[in-house]
Amino acid sequence: MLQVLLQLPVIGIGVEEFVLLLIAALAGGAFGAAIGALPAFIFTGFVVFLGEGIGILQRAIGDTDAVSSGALATDITGAIGFGMVTGPHIAFAGGVAATAYAGQKYPDMDPDDWDYHFGKNIGYAFGTKPDILAVGALFGALGMLITQVMGGLGFPTDNIALSVVATAFLARVVFGYPIVGKVGGSNILDMTPFEREENRVAADGGTETSRLATEPWLPHQYKWSGVTAIGIVGGILGGFIWLETGSIFLGYAISAMSLLFLNLGVEKIPVTHHITLLGAVGAIIAMPVIGSEAAALLVAGAFGAISGLLGEVSQRVFYSHSGTHVDPPAMAIAAFMFVLGVLYLVGLLPNAGYLAL
Repeated sequence: MLQVLLQLPVIGIGVEEFVLLLIAALAGGAFGAAIGALPAFIFTGFVVFLGEGIGILQRAIGDTDAVSSGALATDITGAIGFGMVTGPHIAFAGGVAATAYAGQKYPDMDPDDWDYHFGKNIGYAFGTKPDILAVGALFGALGMLITQVMGGLGFPTDNIALSVVATAFLARVVFGYPIVGKVGGSNILDMTPFEREENRVAADGGTETSRLATEPWLPHQYKWSGVTAIGIVGGILGGFIWLETGSIFLGYAISAMSLLFLNLGVEKIPVTHHITLLGAVGAIIAMPVIGSEAAALLVAGAFGAISGLLGEVSQRVFYSHSGTHVDPPAMAIAAFMFVLGVLYLVGLLPNAGYLAL
C-alpha cells in the first residue's frame, strides 16, 4: 500500500527515492537545529551562490563532455541549496521548530542579551542536545513532505516558502504557543508599543517586565517608508542581476549571505531575500511584455517594494505578538508567488517567474 501511495502523482516519486529523501531530510532538519535556523539559512545563500555561479559559468563556456550545461549547477542549487541539506523548508524550518520547542522546554538557555521570547531566537545554535535535534529532524522531514505533496498537486506558489510557513505555524500549535498572540497596541498592525518600550500585561493583570508588549521582527526594518525604500532598491538589484546573468536566484543568494553580518551582530543589516527574488521575478514577467530592460528594472523595483511590504504586514500580524518565529519573508514569497501563479494560469501574465506550472 505504501508503495502504491508514494507512486501516485501527488508524491511523484517511488518508495526508494522517498526513503532517501526522508532520511536526508531528517538529518537536514537536525543540522538546522544544531547550528541554528539563521546560520542554516545563511548556508543556503552560500550554497545557492555556488550553484548559480557554476551555472553562469557553464552557460558562458557551453556544454562540455563531462557534464551537460546547467546539470552540475542544478545539482548544487536544487538538490543541496534548496534540497535536503540547506533547503529552507528542511534546515531553517527544523531550526525554527527546535527554537520554539526550546523556548518552552529550556527557558533557562535564554541568553541575557536576547530581548524577545527565547522561542524567537533563531540565531541560537543548540549543538548536540538530542531531544532538540530530534525536533529539528521531525520538522525537517515534515517540511520535505509538505513541499513534495504541494508540488505534486501543482499548487501554484513557491512550495518551499509555503512549507516554511506551514511548519512554523504547526510548531506553535504543537508546543503550545498562540497562533497570533495578545495584541499589545491599538490594533494588530500597531508597532508603537515597541517604540514606547511598553511591557506585556501578565495573566494576572500586572506587568510582565521580561517581555515587550510588541516584538517587531526587525527593530531596524519595520517602518513603512523604510521597508518601501529597501524594497525598491533590492528589487531593482535583483532584476538587474537576472538581466545580466540569467540567474533568478543569484540575488536571493547574495541577500541570504548578507545575513551573516546580521548574525554576527552588525546593526541594521536589512533582510532582503524576499525582495531580490521577487525583483528578479518582476523583471522576468515584464521583459516579454515591454521589451525594455530599463522599464523592466522599474517593474522589478515595484515587485521588490510589494514583497517587502507583504513581509512587513506578515510580521505585524503573525510574528510580533506570539512567542516563536514565523518567517515574514517566506510568507511574502508564498503569498506573492501564489498571486502570480494564479494570474498566469488564468492567462493574465506571460509567465510565472520561476514556477513550473
